[in-house]
Amino acid sequence: MNTDAEPLFVQIASFVEDLIVDGSLKPGDQAPSTNQLAQFHEINPATARKGLALLVSDNVLEKRRGLGMFVTDGARERILATRREAFAGQYIAPLIDEAVHLGYSRADLHDLIDRVAESRGLYR
Repeated sequence: MNTDAEPLFVQIASFVEDLIVDGSLKPGDQAPSTNQLAQFHEINPATARKGLALLVSDNVLEKRRGLGMFVTDGARERILATRREAFAGQYIAPLIDEAVHLGYSRADLHDLIDRVAESRGLYR
């Protein structure tokens, strides 16, 4: 866990979301337990519980009494929609602000983005 970034419980929620987005956890699958997350990330179980509670409130996970937390139908789509909605403000605006500070022209920035995307295999 990155203690310099967002709160640990938010990082836990993001970790579980990432498992859902990449397909490691599918609808109906049991999510890692509070204790598993706490032990793996070496954090307090209450912190892990708070992260899982965020996902329950976002309808990404559902509690099944006595059984644990399970991925809901449509969870991946909800996560992707939320992340897409935040993408411009979280990533693009700071990128453009920094490009302006560095003196990049619009064309230079487009070229740079194209080259990086190509190097990552996006335009193959």
